[in-house]
Amino acid sequence: MTFIQIVSLLAGIMFGIGALAAVYRIIRGPSILDRALATDVLLAIAICALGAEMAINKHTDTLVVMLVLAMFAVVGSISIARFMAKQDAS
Repeated sequence: MTFIQIVSLLAGIMFGIGALAAVYRIIRGPSILDRALATDVLLAIAICALGAEMAINKHTDTLVVMLVLAMFAVVGSISIARFMAKQDAS
């Protein structure tokens, strides 16, 4: 195995463990804010995994997917924050 293959395998394992931990927190989270944070972490892991795949394979085909995922993460976080702010005010 080459160095790139070893690093790719280790990165994939770490991304997988992080994603499983985030999914566990989404399922098990006691509050909506814990679930929202875990969803943001899961989206960040997906974006990082796509970026690593692009760097390893030397292409930019999935850049648009990364941008759309980032947009969903920002919009989702803002909407949950606004929802929780309205809920706290009442």
